[in-house]
Amino acid sequence: MSKLKALRESRDKLAKEANALNDKYPADKRMSAEDGQKLDGILAEIQAIDGDIRREQQVADLALENDVDDGGVNNTLRDKHTKEPNKQSDVAAAMRAYMLGGISALTPEQYQLMTARSPSDINNAMSTTVPTEGGYTTAPEWIRQVEQAMKAYGGMYSVSTVMRTATGNTINFPTTDATSEEGEIVGQNAPAGTKDTTFGNKSIGSYMYSSKSIAIPWELLQDSFFDIDGYIQDLLGMRIGRITNRHFTVGTGTNQPAGIVTGAALGKKGKTGQTALVTYEDLVSLEHSVDPAYRNSPGVGYMFHDTTLEALRVIKDKNDRPIFVPGYETGNPGGAPDRILNRPITINQHMAEMAADAKSILFGALNKYRIRLVMDLRLFRMTDSKYTEKAQTGFIGYQRADGALIDVGGAVKYYQNSAT
Repeated sequence: MSKLKALRESRDKLAKEANALNDKYPADKRMSAEDGQKLDGILAEIQAIDGDIRREQQVADLALENDVDDGGVNNTLRDKHTKEPNKQSDVAAAMRAYMLGGISALTPEQYQLMTARSPSDINNAMSTTVPTEGGYTTAPEWIRQVEQAMKAYGGMYSVSTVMRTATGNTINFPTTDATSEEGEIVGQNAPAGTKDTTFGNKSIGSYMYSSKSIAIPWELLQDSFFDIDGYIQDLLGMRIGRITNRHFTVGTGTNQPAGIVTGAALGKKGKTGQTALVTYEDLVSLEHSVDPAYRNSPGVGYMFHDTTLEALRVIKDKNDRPIFVPGYETGNPGGAPDRILNRPITINQHMAEMAADAKSILFGALNKYRIRLVMDLRLFRMTDSKYTEKAQTGFIGYQRADGALIDVGGAVKYYQNSAT
């Protein structure tokens, strides 16, 4: 058993104990001093284990990024992807053949499959006589693996509404704030009143994102046990996932997507002196700054940086109960996620850490943020002199994407630390 897996199992066991102890007391009953001390001890153990897990994950991520040999290949990622025989669709098999040997390695049937997945605007690039081959949109199961990898590098893909479109034309979304509108009682034979709704407009276009080039030595391409597609999937997920998550979180909206923080409204401002602090009362005010119509809808929760969670763990409510309840077996049937004030939380490392004037905590209907992905990811294979001189083949992926918070009624609010 790996050290990381053992740490997570220990955390799950302690989290179940903490939940069982916390559930003994209803919200309006104060926890006994003995059980309070016991719960504090369990939470302290969980916090220590979370620190160990975070460090182990950071070590693994650093190894993933920095374990590069003289040929520019990430050895950790390479070792992870040893090929195991498995059933592949015809398109996926053609995709792998293309990555290994280019267009000339495709059978006539595979060539037809690949050209069918190539948009007409880049068909002219599909020739073995030019340095860049491809521009193929990837197979469905292939892109699903990339998207899973992208989720691992940021929280926005997990909580947003993701839509995929066939073209990159601008999409206009009508918006309206109907939170203060209501009907009326009409008297007998009296005319009904009128109330015009004011509509606005928000648009989502598309920006071209690149993975930057990926160089792979010929030796690895010739190794039948090397899972070339899995290797590239992880790298594409890492690179495109990080930059898009950053923009979907704090993007300015100028020559890049407008992030969810940019589109959110102020819910609560910290008092003077709270440059790196948030209180229980602040969180209650933040929640109630969101209209109940949104606050009680699906998809509501908190989002913040991991260091903010560390500060929230020690906060207690007026009955001396921790507002943080650890989850267990997250992602598994019967499991439960970590929660703050009984709301699910999403860790997003592109959220600002608590500091002077920082917008450090989001709360609300996070699924009101829409991520638009245009078509499937396009993959190019490059064999020009830049790579040939080093006995390498290059790959690069492109994904068109945009995002925006489609709301004007205050579905998502932020907590802002004090400036002084």
